[in-house]
Parts: sequence; structure tokens; C-alpha cells
Amino acid sequence: MKKNLQRFIASLLAITLLTTILSIQDVQAEENDHLNINAEAALLLEQSTGKIIYQKNIDTVLGIASMTKMMTEYLILEAVHEKKLSWDDQYNVTEYVHTISQDTSLSNVPLRRDGTYNARELYEAMAIYSANGATIALAEMVAGSEEAFVEKMNEKAEELGLKDYKFVNTTGLNNTDLYGMHPANTAADEENVMSARATAKLAYHLLKDFPELLDTSSIDKKVFREDTEDRIEMSNWNWMIPTLVKGYEGVDGIKTGYTDFAGYSFTGTVQKDGMRFISVVMNAKNESGNPDVEARFDETRKLFDYGYANFSVKEIYPANYQIDENSNLKVVKGKEKNVEVATSEPLKVLVKRGEEENFEPLYVFDEKLVNKKKEITAPIEKGAKVGYLTVEYTGEDTTGYLFEENKSGAKAEVVTTEAVEKANWFVLTMRGIGGFFSDLWSTIASSIKGLF
Repeated sequence: MKKNLQRFIASLLAITLLTTILSIQDVQAEENDHLNINAEAALLLEQSTGKIIYQKNIDTVLGIASMTKMMTEYLILEAVHEKKLSWDDQYNVTEYVHTISQDTSLSNVPLRRDGTYNARELYEAMAIYSANGATIALAEMVAGSEEAFVEKMNEKAEELGLKDYKFVNTTGLNNTDLYGMHPANTAADEENVMSARATAKLAYHLLKDFPELLDTSSIDKKVFREDTEDRIEMSNWNWMIPTLVKGYEGVDGIKTGYTDFAGYSFTGTVQKDGMRFISVVMNAKNESGNPDVEARFDETRKLFDYGYANFSVKEIYPANYQIDENSNLKVVKGKEKNVEVATSEPLKVLVKRGEEENFEPLYVFDEKLVNKKKEITAPIEKGAKVGYLTVEYTGEDTTGYLFEENKSGAKAEVVTTEAVEKANWFVLTMRGIGGFFSDLWSTIASSIKGLF
């Protein structure tokens, strides 16, 4: 009887322990993916701070399909800025581009073999309609060949500090779709790959360096070659543009992508309520777990809804803010012995709802100007930058920042509030003499005190 009771108690404890473990695992699973994003990888980023709000498998390398065209767009816009390409420059269609552009199983605007097209209309066809022939045409305009352009793509990715990427063509198609004319030094069945983190970084740089991108990516519909036999209506593949079927207020970019390898993917961006988000969803699935053209937008909507419902960019410290105990620096060799410092601009931080109190101000001084004793040497100009104000987040952060340099969070410049001239030789000499006698007197006083 006693043994049976012991077995019963042991069994009960085992069941209780197992239930507890499973409950903890369920809670952890919910915390790890509280939005239940049905995609192989996903990321949500607030642009101005570089703060990652949501992440899922963001360092897993996956197919990117036509999201590749973001890098192509970057290089095209860069060429325009550097005046290496003009929007009015004309292009004569090569056999390669003609062959690809006539494939109606791919996203395309048909280009005539004997036709001439300007860079702007080719760019619009690429950015709005994801036209693959037009994309290769632009690459040829900038680099002479797709092969040479692909080299530029990989070089630019390294320059931008991306990791986990490989570009083998300009379009995002599988090389098998390129009729054996894929770039040399790439395999016949290769496809472009990146991680969600690298994709978000590319989108971030694209928007930061060339914000005019949005003028085109936000166009819902446009006619290619209107009033000609080649007229074709282009509807943006980004269905989240407000006027389209999956419209979301404030969405104005950037790029969708699909291949059998990559699945349905989307890099989106939205601006409203004073905030811009960048999202990445890779290989999205519907609720049944199947690939679905609308799933990439449904999952992106979850990310945007979560971001706007739970976060805001707030000014937590105004311009001219001072941390009392650290805002008065000693001045070496100055007419004045001290100088005050303050912020030259407000400090704005991405704040999660209910966490406004989880920030503490912190000065970070330029070590070349301010030593460990909080001393600065005259002469000093008014408004001279001596460091920056940042914050220490005292809550729990499991996502971090997109860029290593942003890991300390938001920053506001700290400057001097007044000028301090260098003292002349007489004043410095008298201070030296005064300091000598002061030190001497202190030594004597201490010696005398020691006698008693």
C-alpha cells in the first residue's frame, strides 16, 4: 500500500513537472513569435532609429527573387546621381534583352528588337511592374553587360556592409529562366539569395540615399508606351499601395518577389503617424501553410499593425537638456574656469507603449576633447561639439538594432553653451604661483596637523 502511494505521488509529480515544462515552452514560443508570422523569415524595422521591433530567422539565407531589383535600383539611381546615366539616355535592344522581354510567363513589358527606349521608361517598368527584360536593359546601359553589372551588385553589397548575400543576376529570376544567357561565372540553376537582415539593410540604404525611389515605387498603375501598338497597362505588384486590393494607409514601396525557390516575398515600407517602418517577409504562407500570393501582404499587415499599435517615436529630452552633475566641465588654460554643456537638439527615441520610464540619460564625451577628469582645454568656441547624449534602456531588449553603430541607441549632440578664451601668460603664471603656494600651504598644514 505504501509503495503504491509512493508511485502515485511520483507519477503526480512527474505529470506536474511535464505540464510545467510544456507551459514554459508554450510561453517561450509565444514570446519568440508573438505575432505568429507565417513566413520562413521576417523583420520589422523603425527607420529613423534603426531599431528592430520584430525578428524571425533574420540571419537565415533564403531566395529573394525580384527583391533583387532593389540592388539594381540602387545602382541605377547612383549612376543618375553621378551623371553616368541620364533619364533621357536611349537604349537599343540587344538580342538577349529582346528574348527575355518576350517571355510572357515572366513579368515583362515586350521590347522590340529594333526599338529604342529611354532609361526612365525602362526604370518605371522595372520598379512598378518588375519587368525583367527592362531590368537587364538598364544593367547593360550602366555596365555594358549584365555580367559586369552583377559584379557591381556584389561590390556594392560589400560596400554597404551587407552580409549573407549572393547576386548571380540582375532580375531575381532563376538562371534557368535566362535561356542559357545567364552571366558567366554563375551556374545555370543558381538564384540570388540574402538574409532578411541583409535585405532590410539594403532597403534602409536605398531609402536613405535615394528617397526619390518612392516617387516611382508608390505609383499604383501606369501605361507603358501609351498611344503605341506596344501599349501595356502596368499594375504595381505591391498590392499594399492604398488604392490597390490589399491597400494599407501610408504604404509607398518597395519590392515584391516570387520564384518557386524563394516563395512569395515582400520588402515593404510605410509612413504615417510620424514613423516609417521597413518590413521584410520571406517565403510567406497562408493559414493552411501553403504558398499564397496574398500571404506576403497579410503577414506584412500584421507587422505594420503591431508596430503602429505598440510603438511611437517620442522626444524624451528637449534641446538644451542638461544632466546636472555632468553639465559643468572644468576648463584648462581658460579665462573662465568652467564651461557648461547642453544638447543642441532634442533626443527622440522609439518607445514601446508603457515603457517611457525605462530610459536613463547618459553623456558620452569625445575623449580627444574631454579627459577622464571632465576637463577641456581653452580656447573653446560657443556651440563646440564635445560629445553626445544618449540613453540607457533599462528594460528587456531581445531584438537590438540593424546596425552595430546604432546599438547604443538614439543620440543628440552635446555642445558648449558659451565661448571661453584662452587666458594670457600673466594670468596663467599667477595661477601657477597661486597653485604652488596653495599646494605648499596644504602640505605644511597637513604636516603641522600630524604633530598633534
